[in-house]
Amino acid sequence: MTEEVKILNLSISNLSRQELLNQLKLGIVFTPNVDHLIKLQNDPEFLKVYAIAHYKICDSKILLLASKFLGCPIKEKISGSDFFPAFYEYHKQNRDVKIFLLGASAGIASKAQSNINQRIGRQIVVGSYSPSFGFERNEVECQEIVDIINRSGATVLAVGVGAPKQEKWICKYKDQLPNIKIFLAIGATIDF
Repeated sequence: MTEEVKILNLSISNLSRQELLNQLKLGIVFTPNVDHLIKLQNDPEFLKVYAIAHYKICDSKILLLASKFLGCPIKEKISGSDFFPAFYEYHKQNRDVKIFLLGASAGIASKAQSNINQRIGRQIVVGSYSPSFGFERNEVECQEIVDIINRSGATVLAVGVGAPKQEKWICKYKDQLPNIKIFLAIGATIDF
């Protein structure tokens, strides 16, 4: 059981990046920051969605400092943009890890796919899709995305479309993605 640190209505997993990499075999990972914390105070749906995450890793120096002030220091700030490269490097030789990238502007996700695969030396990223603006309200496009992900053979889905959109999308469609073992909500990481 992972220790958690509570800040307002948010419980943050108290793990180092290495502990998370070692533990993460399946589950949903969210990366809370101050923006998330504010949204969680006013968006009951977002709060409900947050409850499904198995890991909520601190992506904020301010939350890290707040945890120290509250007497329950979080071990480490783990931003999505730091964690995701560490994740695919960690799984470089693990042929069971096949990543699908969902997010970024047109052409960026496919470029990220190419760059990551070249860096790793294998096709660890098996697919990518840059959704249209407002895609989350377009059920036809969302079902097309689900179909594309399912056909890709991916076991990991990295969603980078911003909060709370990415977390809500994962919550809504996760049960239609039976091959996905790990869901990563990683914000602007794909763009980086």
